[in-house]
Amino acid sequence: MTGAPWYRPAGSGFTIDVHVQPGAARTAAAGLHGERIKLRLAARPVEGAANEALIAFIAECLGLPKRSVAITSGEHSRSKRVAITGCAYEATEVLRRLGA
Repeated sequence: MTGAPWYRPAGSGFTIDVHVQPGAARTAAAGLHGERIKLRLAARPVEGAANEALIAFIAECLGLPKRSVAITSGEHSRSKRVAITGCAYEATEVLRRLGA
């Protein structure tokens, strides 16, 4: 799945573009939403809870500490760019680990 529009190698890791749906019944990946990975988050978008849940979910799925995952743009939007450092998974492996 090289050439996935939501995935970009970057330095010692990569970035992914995600579309989040806060306030869902449970936290889970929901496939693709346009050119982004759609993630449903059980947390509400109140006082950063959804952003924290997003970071925790991605870190857990990829087997990384939370400090390796950071929202680099879209902190107050449903469309976000997330930087992941300390691993070099390919796009297909990222999808598999997220369960998308």
